[in-house]
Amino acid sequence: MTQTLARPVARQILTFAVVGVVNTLTYYLLYLLFLTRLPYLAAHVLAFAISMVGSFFLNARFTYRIRPTWRKFLLFPLTNATNFVITTAGVYVIVDVLHAGSRFAPLLASAAAIPVTFVVSRMIMLSKVDAA
Repeated sequence: MTQTLARPVARQILTFAVVGVVNTLTYYLLYLLFLTRLPYLAAHVLAFAISMVGSFFLNARFTYRIRPTWRKFLLFPLTNATNFVITTAGVYVIVDVLHAGSRFAPLLASAAAIPVTFVVSRMIMLSKVDAA
């Protein structure tokens, strides 16, 4: 990777990480709020869906500096498919298999999916298909 190409990618990774922290905090606060009224998996799914919408707009604006389009908005959930599967399975394993409690399970389960989510997100958000 050339020096010229490395700078934008490094900035994107850093910004993606910051957006990820904001998104994770938003998700977790929503999860705790929903957990007061819903079973943990329902709270997880609802908090995840809402925070994913926010993540799309934050990443479009700050990480990739692109104009959001309907096509990318509709494809963006694919960027989180791996994240969703890993975190959902992880939450289940931590809570029901390991009996470790539901309060911190989503935070622990989400860490492994971050690198894959960045790669897939970058591919979708920077695709040139919308230019046509």
